Amino acid sequence: MTSESEIQFSAMPYGEFLEYVEVIAAGVHKDGWLPDYIVGIGRGGLVPATYLSHKLNIPLLSIDHSSKVNVFSDDLLVYLAGCCAAGERYLFVDDINDSGKTIARFRKILIDNGAVRENFRFAVLIGNVSSREVTEYVAMSLDRRLDKRWFIFPWGAVASREAQERDAREDPDRLGLASAPGDSVPFPM
Repeated sequence: MTSESEIQFSAMPYGEFLEYVEVIAAGVHKDGWLPDYIVGIGRGGLVPATYLSHKLNIPLLSIDHSSKVNVFSDDLLVYLAGCCAAGERYLFVDDINDSGKTIARFRKILIDNGAVRENFRFAVLIGNVSSREVTEYVAMSLDRRLDKRWFIFPWGAVASREAQERDAREDPDRLGLASAPGDSVPFPM
């Protein structure tokens, strides 16, 4: 059994990532709701969005939420809200919906700036069933109240242990971990 402050790193094999992209693409086709654009949410959603863009043959846009530079994030969302109001459809893609903060923020900015709710949706590779936000498309579900794994996606595998650890602890709501300064974090070899 692990203590509450330990992070359980879990590497996602490339083949599993591809299967998740296929699941989302199949869901979009089955639903019949086709977006005009796929929008990758940076940083973690950029690679899945690129693959989904190729799979569905739909153009790709990106928003760099992780940079916290408004001109690459919030300002672009305000612009896309106007496009949504004019009838364009957008599928926003992220790697994982943990706490739901990112999705809630995006939805709020879009709606507050006139986007038509029927013209945008969200897809994630992994969805947390206990998140405060629900996405329209999810390849795999988990419950963060029980499952504390921090997923190392194929594109994140090149990061150092320290960077992975820092990312995992950046927002305590993601994993529901106690984050005390100086905690040691085991990392499987």
